[in-house]
Amino acid sequence: MNAPRLESLQSRLETVIALSRLLDRVEASAVPVGAEQYQALIRQLKAALSAPIPGPALQAILGAHPGTAELYENMHYDNSGLSRSSLDRSVATELLASQAIDRASRSARAS
Repeated sequence: MNAPRLESLQSRLETVIALSRLLDRVEASAVPVGAEQYQALIRQLKAALSAPIPGPALQAILGAHPGTAELYENMHYDNSGLSRSSLDRSVATELLASQAIDRASRSARAS
């Protein structure tokens, strides 16, 4: 009885990994991908991530695939916020954005 459940889990993991790899390639590609194709990939990956995945396997996948980790975080934002994002990185990013806005504002006033 456990064999079909194990096979189903293995199949789900293989699907999530394959879609995660594809997302990595699409996001790193210099060749643009159509919006419809990208949205279809995201829909498939979201559906695959919606099925139960054991914690250690999920963490391994999210750790290896940043795009998938970001998608997963966005899917669960209402429950856990930006729980996968490093606080230091988030603060540094916000600081850089503020500095860029200040520079742009000063440049606009000088013109």
